[in-house]
Amino acid sequence: MQMIRRLLGITLCAFVTHAAAQMPKGEYLDGKDSKVAVVLAHGQGLDADAIVVGPLRRAIHSELGFHTLSLSMPTLPGAKTLELFHEYESTFPDAYARIQAAIDFLRKEKGVERIYLMGHSMGGRMTSAFLANHPDAPVVGFIGVGLLAGGKEPLNTNLNLRRIKVPVIDVFAENDRDAKSAEFRKPMVSDRFVQIPIPGAKHDYRGYEKVVASAVNDWLKKQESR
Repeated sequence: MQMIRRLLGITLCAFVTHAAAQMPKGEYLDGKDSKVAVVLAHGQGLDADAIVVGPLRRAIHSELGFHTLSLSMPTLPGAKTLELFHEYESTFPDAYARIQAAIDFLRKEKGVERIYLMGHSMGGRMTSAFLANHPDAPVVGFIGVGLLAGGKEPLNTNLNLRRIKVPVIDVFAENDRDAKSAEFRKPMVSDRFVQIPIPGAKHDYRGYEKVVASAVNDWLKKQESR
């Protein structure tokens, strides 16, 4: 009987150890043997292949060959205006769980060793808050596009960024409200924190997708060459 119990225990432990990590809902592009991945988070009320994240995930995969996983982030019905952004605070625990699931999937199932986290608008609030509140997360860099301030933690991206220790690229529309939030981040600029203005762009970055992708890919290449 003891032998049977021991065998069952070994079998159970092996099952638990090798349990598959499920891919969270989103849009995935396989980087094959690449050890690098980018996890992307879309803006308020959008989806995993929406403006900014859709073109960027394809550009990163096409040019650099990295794995890209653009997540379906929590959305609230009817809460699509800037004035209602504060209602999204209730969704942040769910957002954190989806980000962690993406990290687990890429590391366990795809053999990824280096993960970058990217967020646009509300996705930037969610991803920066995740990093601020999970300082030991295996993330090597943060990509922000159209990051907005306003509100308290964890909604306020500017406050979150003060607690993030990994390298950051801060891409913002020079002629839109993005620039107002970015102005307060200028003191953060350093070898670790880079700001990239996009002249002429608006918060949706329509028509400037290639400019954004070029800035992000150049930064990623520099990070990976270090």
